[in-house]
Amino acid sequence: MSDVSYFTREALQHLRAELHKMKSVDRPAASKAIAEAREKGDLRENAEYDAAKEAQGLLEAKIQRLEGDLANARVIDEGTIDTSKVSILTKVTVTNLNTKKQATYHLVSETEADLKQSKISITSPIGKGLLGKQVGDVTEVKVPAGSLKFKIENITV
Repeated sequence: MSDVSYFTREALQHLRAELHKMKSVDRPAASKAIAEAREKGDLRENAEYDAAKEAQGLLEAKIQRLEGDLANARVIDEGTIDTSKVSILTKVTVTNLNTKKQATYHLVSETEADLKQSKISITSPIGKGLLGKQVGDVTEVKVPAGSLKFKIENITV
């Protein structure tokens, strides 16, 4: 998992805060839950102990994933982004040529993607289809539901 992930400063700070919380609050709470369950007797038939151990394992996996993301993180300064073509952290206004509807997408890293806020990942089918395009370009994007044609109307930061 050596893929470089690009983040804004705010998103990187959010990830660091989340990791700190997991290590300083969630990890001790998981250890305490295991200790309390262990005190209740026979571990072979103790569902509470099994659940606490499983929760601890999931937490440790999340911590490892987050540490990996942070190790491969690169901060992008929004002031240096070239808006002559679609790239990560640009906002792209497109017209869906099938429905004639306009939409604006903010291209972000996978961990920042949130469709409710119109933030799409650069690794998503639409994100991949828009990368590198310029204003006026028409691109055809293959999505699970079929094929979509977009015309690039505007690119901003």
